[in-house]
Parts: sequence; C-alpha cells; structure tokens
Amino acid sequence: MVTYVVLANFTDQGVRNVKDSPKRADAFKEMAKTFGVTVKEIVWTQGRYDVVTVLEAPDEAAAMSLSLSLSALGNVRTETLRAFSAADMTKIVGKML
Repeated sequence: MVTYVVLANFTDQGVRNVKDSPKRADAFKEMAKTFGVTVKEIVWTQGRYDVVTVLEAPDEAAAMSLSLSLSALGNVRTETLRAFSAADMTKIVGKML
C-alpha cells in the first residue's frame, strides 16, 4: 500500500455546509473503500488547510480516482502528497551513491 497525505480546503459550498463536515468525512471513508483505499486519519485544522487526511491506497490510480471523486462533490479542493515511512526512507537512502 502507498501512503498519501491529502490537504484540503473548503470551497464556498463546503463552508456553507460546514456543519455537515463530520458526516461528509464518514461518507468519504465509505467512498474510499470502494477504491480499495483505507482512510487512516482525518483531522480538521486551523491555518492554511481546513482538513488533513492520511490514507493508504493500493496504487496511484486508486488514490487519483478517489481524489477526483471527492473533488467532484464540490465541498473541498485538495492537494495530495505522496508520503514515505521511515522504513521506506531507509530503503531509498540506501540506494544513494
């Protein structure tokens, strides 16, 4: 599985319906399952981003399909980051010259 961090900001529509955000998060977790994606954590944040999500996907296509499906609902805009664990980084730097 590949780990991703998804940074999200509410759209105008998302802010108007912010009271529904926890319910939408639950629906997102269910949606993710249909793509074979596991949502590890969803947190609401102050600052530059409104929501930060950590998920594990079987591949980039699954992560992208989920992200596009979420964005199509119109409540958030996202930026997705590929994340690496300490074990991943140990392997990566082990290949350095």
